[in-house]
Amino acid sequence: MIKMEITLKNVKKRYHQKTVLDIPDFHFFPGKIYGIIGPNGAGKSTLLKVIARLEELSEGEIFYQQQPFRKEILKTMTYLTQKPFLFSASVVENISYPLKFRKYKRDEIRFLVEKIISEFGIEHLAHQLATKLSGGEAQRVALARALIFKPQILLLDEPTSNMDPNSIEIIEKIILKYNHKKGKTILFITHNVAQAKRICDEVIYLENGIIVESGKAKDVIASPKSENLRRFLSLEYYVN
Repeated sequence: MIKMEITLKNVKKRYHQKTVLDIPDFHFFPGKIYGIIGPNGAGKSTLLKVIARLEELSEGEIFYQQQPFRKEILKTMTYLTQKPFLFSASVVENISYPLKFRKYKRDEIRFLVEKIISEFGIEHLAHQLATKLSGGEAQRVALARALIFKPQILLLDEPTSNMDPNSIEIIEKIILKYNHKKGKTILFITHNVAQAKRICDEVIYLENGIIVESGKAKDVIASPKSENLRRFLSLEYYVN
């Protein structure tokens, strides 16, 4: 039997009695990149937040490896917001933080930080104050920090927003390499349908907190079954 990385059972989230997320049953399998698409207010960010336990469920349960969610699980995942928070310290210090928190040895921290800074092509930013970076630069630093401790699950909320095309290409390659080499599970919110098709194995279309359609990325995007998704895809291709 294949173990589910994340299982949602009768999950509901409400804000002031309004239901913003309603997922009866869904499984995120290990080693896949899931693209989460949908209009603004569809519940995409809320989905990541309840999985990351940044927000409590109104109803239902979330399981990890078929076991009830526990605090220890949070150490195996990372959540990157659309507007990442960086400490008022150097880029190196920001990227080092997850390793220091997990009590890595000093030499190992130095080696891993230098390696990931090189992979991300941000050597020129290494000793700059992180809070002075541009939006795109800050996003790259935040993603490097998110990946450095090799989490099992990555929850990424529009990780390439505010980036130039060259930076987007670099980040996409890093995410693909990380997923394929490490076999991790990645939930990836994007408003760019072409991007979802490029790098995602599966696509989930959310609308009004409900999963309207899901399946293999190329199939869902090429041959949507629902009228709502067809309309959304037409609009997104026009905009992008």
